[in-house]
Amino acid sequence: MSLFDEIKKKLSNEFIDIVEWLDTSNDTIVHRFERYQNEIKNNAQLIVREGQMAVFVNEGQLADVFKPGTYTLNTKNLPILTTLKGWKYGFDSPFKAEVYFVNTRLFTDEKWGTKNPFMLSDDRFGLVEIRAFGTYSFRINDPGKFIVDVVGTDGNFTNFEINEHLKSLIVTRFTDTVGEANLPIELYAANTSELSETCQEVMQPEFNRVGIELEKFYIENVSMPEELKKEIFEYSRLDKLDMSKLAQFKAAKAMEAAAKNEGGTAGAGMGMGMGFVLAQQMGGLMGGQSMGQPMGQPMSQPQQASMAPPPVPAQVNYYYAVNGQQLGPVSYERLKELFASRTINRDSLIWKQGMANWSALKDIEELKSFLGGNTPPPLPTV
Repeated sequence: MSLFDEIKKKLSNEFIDIVEWLDTSNDTIVHRFERYQNEIKNNAQLIVREGQMAVFVNEGQLADVFKPGTYTLNTKNLPILTTLKGWKYGFDSPFKAEVYFVNTRLFTDEKWGTKNPFMLSDDRFGLVEIRAFGTYSFRINDPGKFIVDVVGTDGNFTNFEINEHLKSLIVTRFTDTVGEANLPIELYAANTSELSETCQEVMQPEFNRVGIELEKFYIENVSMPEELKKEIFEYSRLDKLDMSKLAQFKAAKAMEAAAKNEGGTAGAGMGMGMGFVLAQQMGGLMGGQSMGQPMGQPMSQPQQASMAPPPVPAQVNYYYAVNGQQLGPVSYERLKELFASRTINRDSLIWKQGMANWSALKDIEELKSFLGGNTPPPLPTV
């Protein structure tokens, strides 16, 4: 073989390119294959690996799309490009074309969320604010459309660049879908799976318009203000409870709290009112038993109303004044102890429920027994 044959062989081998892309990143969606002046030699080898597709663009116009495999770039494999260039003699000389490798694998665990709370109208709670967040996964299902409509001339397009657009799209469609669903507010958090599927169906056409397939869409949480949560919990409890029993329970708790306030007249009134209520309830229970029958035993025959005992009399509470201060309420026995210990005397002012004004102890009929004949004399003055 002559020297010129060796040179010719060497040069012909150098003319054959290998066009391929080895993805070393986890976030690249589109990579442009860089060549000097975008020249690709005749019979160059194109290698498209699994999870990739190659897109040829000539002068801004989509020329061809190659699926995974190995191709020899000539007029047989690039008929569209041949037509666009109008070559009469095939690929005897290098041709110019941009080659974009598109990553078609599934991009998972992409985050989305509402940056600000959005308003919903609920029939029971009025206008409420809620937030939502979750994840989604997507893949490129139409590389040609994606290159033309989204990527353009970007030489290294990552999922971060498309995610901002996709998240805005998701939040917009999610808000519309939730608003049109018109569900009771407490059901959004309880039906995230069904709501996720509905949102995915609504969003899929929007993704398809730019060559993307929305593989999965998940709503992980729908949150609302704590005050609204408390109202919803309270409402759900009320819906399950016997309202008459709940009213009795609430009234008993209110009277119990008021009765603990010994320094106010409201406490006395509520305390005595609770005594009357309890007395009536006890009377009702006692009325269900015969005079000689133990409590808790079933009655053999209904008792007549005339056999029921009268209500237990309520305990009378007294208020007393010491050094110009109102104290109490106290029971009759406690008042007697205060008198015996000289905390109060016959002239001390006393008041009880039913009295129009304060009166001296000596003037109240049921307290005169305190005086007896042994009323202590006034304390000596210093």
